[in-house]
Amino acid sequence: MSQLLDRLTFFNRKRATFSDGHGVTTSEARDWEDGYHKRWQHDKIVRSTHGVNCTGSCSWKIYVKGGIITWETQQTDYPRTRPELPNHEPRGCPRGASYSWYIYSAQRLKYPLIRSRLVRLWREARQTMSPVAAWTAIVEDEKKRKSYTAIRGHGGFVRAHWEEVTEIIAAANAYTAKKYGPDRIIGFSPIPAMSMVSYAAGSRYLSLLGGTCMSFYDWYCDLPPASPMTWGEQTDVPESADWYNAGFLMMWGSNVPQTRTPDAHFMTEARYRGTKVAVVSPDYAEATKFADLWLNPKQGTDAALAMAIGHVILREYHLDRQVEYFEDYCRRYTDYPMLVRLVEKNGAYVPERLLRASDLKGNLAEKNNPEWKTVAIDDASGKLVAPLGSAGFHWGEEGKWNLEEKDGTGGDVKLRTTFILDADRDDVVDVSFPYFGNREHDHFKGTDHPDVLNRRVPVRQIETKEGRTFVATVFDLFCANYGLDRGLGGEHVSSDYSDNVPYTPAWAEKITGVPAEQIITVAREFATNAEKTKGKSMVILGAGLNHWYHMDMNYRGIINMLVMCGCIGQSGGGWSHYVGQEKLRPQTGWAPLAFALDWARPPRQMNSTSFFYAHTDQWRYETLDIDEILSPTAPDGDWSGSLIDYNVRAERMGWLPSAPQLKTNPLEVAKAAKVAGMEAKDYVASALQTGELEMSCRDPDDPANWPRNMFVWRSNLLGSSGKGHEYFLKHLLGTQHGVQGKDLGETGAQKPQDVVWHDDAPQGKLDLLVTLDFRMSTTCVYSDIVLPTASWYEKDDLNTSDMHPFIHPLSAAVDPVWESKSDWEIYKAIAKKFSEIAPEVLGVEEDVVLTPILHDTPGEIAQAFDVEDWGKGQTLPLPGKTMANVAVVTRDYPNLYKRFTALGPLMEKVGNGGKGISWNTEPEVDLLRRLNGEVGEEGATQGMAKIDSAIDACEVILSLAPETNGEVAVKAWAALSKNTGRDHTHLALPKEEEKIRFRDIQAQPRKIISSPTWSGLESEHVCYNAGYTNVHELIPWRTLTGRQQLYQDHKWMRAFGEGFCVYRPPIDTKAVKPMLDEAKDAPHVILNFITPHQKWGIHSTYTDNQLMLTLSRGGPIVWMSETDAAKAGLVDNDWVEAFNSNGALVARVVVSQRMKEGTLFMYHAQEKIVNVPGSPLTGQRGGIHNSVTRAVLKPTHMIGGYVQQSYGFNYYGTVGSNRDEYVIVRKLSKVDWLEGPATHLEAAE
Repeated sequence: MSQLLDRLTFFNRKRATFSDGHGVTTSEARDWEDGYHKRWQHDKIVRSTHGVNCTGSCSWKIYVKGGIITWETQQTDYPRTRPELPNHEPRGCPRGASYSWYIYSAQRLKYPLIRSRLVRLWREARQTMSPVAAWTAIVEDEKKRKSYTAIRGHGGFVRAHWEEVTEIIAAANAYTAKKYGPDRIIGFSPIPAMSMVSYAAGSRYLSLLGGTCMSFYDWYCDLPPASPMTWGEQTDVPESADWYNAGFLMMWGSNVPQTRTPDAHFMTEARYRGTKVAVVSPDYAEATKFADLWLNPKQGTDAALAMAIGHVILREYHLDRQVEYFEDYCRRYTDYPMLVRLVEKNGAYVPERLLRASDLKGNLAEKNNPEWKTVAIDDASGKLVAPLGSAGFHWGEEGKWNLEEKDGTGGDVKLRTTFILDADRDDVVDVSFPYFGNREHDHFKGTDHPDVLNRRVPVRQIETKEGRTFVATVFDLFCANYGLDRGLGGEHVSSDYSDNVPYTPAWAEKITGVPAEQIITVAREFATNAEKTKGKSMVILGAGLNHWYHMDMNYRGIINMLVMCGCIGQSGGGWSHYVGQEKLRPQTGWAPLAFALDWARPPRQMNSTSFFYAHTDQWRYETLDIDEILSPTAPDGDWSGSLIDYNVRAERMGWLPSAPQLKTNPLEVAKAAKVAGMEAKDYVASALQTGELEMSCRDPDDPANWPRNMFVWRSNLLGSSGKGHEYFLKHLLGTQHGVQGKDLGETGAQKPQDVVWHDDAPQGKLDLLVTLDFRMSTTCVYSDIVLPTASWYEKDDLNTSDMHPFIHPLSAAVDPVWESKSDWEIYKAIAKKFSEIAPEVLGVEEDVVLTPILHDTPGEIAQAFDVEDWGKGQTLPLPGKTMANVAVVTRDYPNLYKRFTALGPLMEKVGNGGKGISWNTEPEVDLLRRLNGEVGEEGATQGMAKIDSAIDACEVILSLAPETNGEVAVKAWAALSKNTGRDHTHLALPKEEEKIRFRDIQAQPRKIISSPTWSGLESEHVCYNAGYTNVHELIPWRTLTGRQQLYQDHKWMRAFGEGFCVYRPPIDTKAVKPMLDEAKDAPHVILNFITPHQKWGIHSTYTDNQLMLTLSRGGPIVWMSETDAAKAGLVDNDWVEAFNSNGALVARVVVSQRMKEGTLFMYHAQEKIVNVPGSPLTGQRGGIHNSVTRAVLKPTHMIGGYVQQSYGFNYYGTVGSNRDEYVIVRKLSKVDWLEGPATHLEAAE
């Protein structure tokens, strides 16, 4: 009988019963269950994860049936933590559980795509020309070039063959390298930790070519400059399991349940254990419902709140009562005792630089680097001493770079932190501190206080080489900066929290809106817990604070709280900064593969923020003047110029990298140096001085200085991180855009001093934009060639996270579908084609590479005192000292493919290292020959270890990294031990025989091995916590003082008033006022535009996923408060347009009482390609979140050549903030889906 009839006659059939009628016997077939069973049948399960920069790094089971991926579920076999801790699993979130939807969806990129106009030109040219000649004929004919660049973003893609697209790309690269220089070929890809080999594929190709690898952490504005400033380290943070050990936990600008979903259970479990949780958020966020204490400040005022909390902590735990643990911790591990010179200014004194041994007669007997050895007073003897650990001990000598309580002569010392006692001081003087909280603009109100706050500080007078000088301890200045009355008299200090004096709780209440009593309560509970637990108070913080222009003030205010309570480096305490998947744990094993350091050093790298600011011409529209951010206490001198001027000066002085580097092709510079009979470094320095050579940054709009070819992979640059999106479209891509503002020439404003001005700005600098992706993202839409890459379930790779100590695999559950390929195979194919094509114009070439003065190298102690710019005739250009380093690198272009696929000789000849130490790698190279096999083919790479497959590349990383090879870890700790004079090898010796292989992690995630690359430990005794080895192994922080540095004494830091942490209100970008006439005829509201991380996507990934679109509202949305909605006559789900002079976007509005008045949230990042109507203002499809933003640079982030404030790739540099923007919001009177034919330009073919 059929299953249908079985169902229809179910209740009419006779049945035999048993068990007194409780059982029944049927003859019914169960075939109907087959459909259900087969739905969940599978042939195999493969372990993989998601390379999406979510920080989760979750292990997933990928189910495969008949060669098809059917679904995924969470893996549950993580290695345990410790008996007293919860385990890491389950890990995952709804976003990750929806990923398999992409594999076979309409969004999936299946074939290589190319603009039809471009491929038509190419095929025509190739009929009679060789590849490079064909490309030359296209791009040197302006009409032909514009025919495809001007329609970027307007369709016109056709399917192409791999052979053809790789030939076009290779020809473009070869032409560009020959005509302009290889540094005009750039590549942008973010967050290598999420798929290390995929990142390395592109960066290795670019580095072998001599191209420029772009940074990402700073451009994303996830990089907190406060971290390098304080610790000489970038984003080393506790793992999430350590949250459980905290006694007091603050979530500040970090929406843990929403953006750290897999780890949120540690926070909730800590609450159940008894940990008190305080949440700081302007909106009622997902995290807020877990709060025992909710502080609800006005957006952008976090520094004021942090300073007021610090005011209370200092008053009650350092001054009125001295907590022994806090006192001892701060004396040993911070710069509190260090002496600061004071100089006279306007009838008072201002803090100058830290006193150095070289300032004193005899240099305190310090012969090596005395100008980099800071000075304090020994409490017992009262003498000036140079305590161990400062930067001067790091370089040029061994055995003294540690935090033992000794000075450079070997004597025991106990440093004095204050001169407050009468017997310890010579005088009390007025010291001037800058105050910015009185500065206001149309959208932010200031307070009624003077620009300069004079406060009384106890001082000593000492004899220096220059004569008698007043000095004060950092601690005494620190207390004065916080406005604490210490019985010394004077104005602008307080002993009463209700006084309206900067930085009291009452003052903070007026600025932030948080009641003073709440501030006092949180401060006391935070500090009391730290006192009782010896530092187990923790702050989880994130992008909510770091995307403001003055983000470092927000961060330094919080860091001060943690440092003064002894929380850094203590398990259960510390600074838990999470914004992206930044922790590339096997970093030193990955770098040689990624940047081809096995073949040539140094690589070309560039900080993206400065690059995009220059080459998208956002500098031409700059509205922020230096006078608006300069300190009233700035050192005497000429501080004029614009932001782009400051950036050019920083590049000129070797502080920041340049891309392109020189106006002249660097392949020609080496030839010119040979003709001149000079070393390249001497020739470049001389030619720059005479003007024979020019730096490209001086004229970014000269065609000779344009970036020409750009690769984007593993990124949605234009759809997610592109601050100033419309400027990208206008100037870099040369296509239709929505820029509404006028440039400095049109407005008659002051033009830059150091940069050439062109009245007509270029539109369309790039000859070729190539994007690799698995889905049709916004960036793909604007590209010239789109290459379909494998998904995270179709390739082999490595993945690590900040949130836990495991290393994960990405595994190929199935082969890449359709014609997609892994990133490794794509770049390998491009490299092979390039090697075939290159001999047409290129052979073995000498390439001159300029590298900035780098952190963690001896060069970081280049510029000890003043700022001297050779471009202004203040000094001579000296490579590595007053300008960039200059090196000559040999490029073997015909053998580029062979070099790409083999481990080069430098790993045996030079070795490996990182963060200031190095070690021999010959045994590891030999191991890789045995693991991967040797190259047998005759030629440049014969006998070398193969790197043919992605798994081979994984093995290179795992074998070379101390975190995955115990033998290397022991060598690395031994290298550090030479510097410190203390044995640290015991930290890795138990794991010396452990070598983690790719197949090991496919079986189960593996915990990494402790290494000196990072400042925490992986052990059975403590969770990973940053700063742990500094505190417990007495390894200095990599700062000028060797300690946690709370006073930043570089001249530019003092010039902009940020020697100490201060409150600085958001800047006025002036983007609304020019557009007010556009809004005057309809109800509207002006709101602060903020882009937090979202619930239904990770950045832009998943926002075009049907499952996530269904759970949200199916397209772009913005959130506002009920009050603001009423002002503009809006109701929930209305279509609105938000705009300013940068551009416009269209979205539906979510009206919610959880929103704070005055803010508009557009969750980052919603694709431009899903349900986006037209903008009435621009006449184009609605824009994207970054359509209303523009990058603005900050001079203090440009500093270099100064220990912790020296450049490092993704370590320090300018950051792409966007949270200070305001927009006008109005209701759309008509929703136009732009479904008619294009009329603004010729329709794309």
